[in-house]
Amino acid sequence: MNDERSVLPDAKEAPLIVDVEFTETDEVAGSPILDSVERVKTEEVSGPMDLPASLPTPKGRGRVVTVINQKGGVGKTTTVINVASQLGLRGYKILVVDADSQGNCATGLGVDKSKVRTTTRDLILNPETAINARHATAVDNVHMIVGDKTLIGLEQEMLRQLGRERRLYEALAPLLPHYDLILIDTPPSLGIVSVNALVASDGIVVPVQTEYFALEGLALLSGTIREVRTLLNPTLGVDGVLMTMHAPTTLNHQVASELREAFPKLMVEPAIRRNIRLAEAPSHGIPIHLHQPNSAGGQDYRDVVSVLERRWGLKR
Repeated sequence: MNDERSVLPDAKEAPLIVDVEFTETDEVAGSPILDSVERVKTEEVSGPMDLPASLPTPKGRGRVVTVINQKGGVGKTTTVINVASQLGLRGYKILVVDADSQGNCATGLGVDKSKVRTTTRDLILNPETAINARHATAVDNVHMIVGDKTLIGLEQEMLRQLGRERRLYEALAPLLPHYDLILIDTPPSLGIVSVNALVASDGIVVPVQTEYFALEGLALLSGTIREVRTLLNPTLGVDGVLMTMHAPTTLNHQVASELREAFPKLMVEPAIRRNIRLAEAPSHGIPIHLHQPNSAGGQDYRDVVSVLERRWGLKR
């Protein structure tokens, strides 16, 4: 990380990036993804769903992990920000890649999006820009590549390009020796950007809100993983299932029990409790560990990162 390639670019005089809402994509009839949805609708998903465990990280490079759930509002971005920052504070070299058009990772990590010139869209269209696409954040040892609204039109732009599913894989390849972990935040849809993230990844972390619809989201994701493993990335696996927005209600406890029963080896404990401090932190442009480290959210993410640290083989 001391050579000239590791120097972060000057991001002055960049155009303003405006966040917009994501767009959903339609699935093809007869795909494994739609099959999973039908099983949920007919209440046929009664046993453990097939979520394969991931393999160890190949030696000599960082691990690539995508945080994904096709259901929105489950805490994907919050998880990326706080897992990355806690690992950075522990001395690991972390790169965050924001593949969501809302671009909220930059806000939560203190990056001024008005000064950003090269984004995740540029990275996918031109993989050779990877070295110069990184920016410093408010957390030492944590760098990021910023997502923005231009990711919305990317799928149409790449429609006729060969090898379009492997663009992010190719872009991240030269960065792997320089980081311990690369975390990818994804939109709540299965478009070309999410597929690129899954193809580039060694494993995935699935945040699930402890409510009924969490089970539907996992059924959808199970089909997605099978499809990607079959066609594009045979080594893709699940690093962990993380419960988020957990509250001390009967329903939350029932869903948590079902998740633990279905995925006993994949659960990452403890569940992340609902906490106002977690919601406040992005408004200050810093993660929870710099805002209120002793809050419930700070404690929960600190404990979760300790579990993931061992699971990812990062423990020194």
